[in-house]
Amino acid sequence: MNNHNSPASARRVNVEVLKRFLACAAACTCVGVLYVQWTYIWMLRSEMAEITQRFRPLDAARDEGGICCDSAVCYGATSCYEVSCYHRFPERRTHAEVRDKRDVTKQRKRREIQHTFLHLVPVSSLSFNDHDTTVLSWAVGQSRGQGLQVSADTVTVEAEGTYFIYSQVLYKDTTWVMGHVITKRFKGAETKLMKCLKSMPSNISQPLNTCYTAGIYFLESGSTLQLSVPRKSAELILTAHTTFMGLFNI
Repeated sequence: MNNHNSPASARRVNVEVLKRFLACAAACTCVGVLYVQWTYIWMLRSEMAEITQRFRPLDAARDEGGICCDSAVCYGATSCYEVSCYHRFPERRTHAEVRDKRDVTKQRKRREIQHTFLHLVPVSSLSFNDHDTTVLSWAVGQSRGQGLQVSADTVTVEAEGTYFIYSQVLYKDTTWVMGHVITKRFKGAETKLMKCLKSMPSNISQPLNTCYTAGIYFLESGSTLQLSVPRKSAELILTAHTTFMGLFNI
């Protein structure tokens, strides 16, 4: 009887052992999977902490006006500003702040610079028959600064520099062509800077025409300018919006 039941008992024992082994293997597998997952999660958290540490200066620098850090900290960034790690190198921050303040001061000074200018309106004209010339006398329409002075028919330059000069004259003369000349005089030398010529209409009883000219020239301190019409007793319209002259420093 015992001999007959021995194989069956052995099989039952083997099945129990196999079940326990499989259960143990499954448990070990679960533990292994959990360990791998925990390890992976720990690695991800470590990488995220490292990335956060790297990009923290970028976020802070962006709040301070777009200052970035050095290339090591910028590793992996899709875009990075010009590099200067102020958070890690305070002395750079100090130098940069001084430089920024200096740049702001320069920009403010440039904005505060007011260019000298002089706009003249006509007062009268004087004819010189011996020279076949008509000269205009001027009054100040608008001005800024002390670098330009007007006296009767001449403008004196007190501050040398490069100037934009402009002029316009309205003629009502019957002569077939009219025009004017801007002359510079300096240390006895005379230079004709600009000439303006305009044909006058001949088929009407009262011809009218304007002539405008402008240019850029360097004017020395002490030089003078004069506008003249190379015609004696020239017929001109002397109103502020039709005949004028001016210059400004550039």
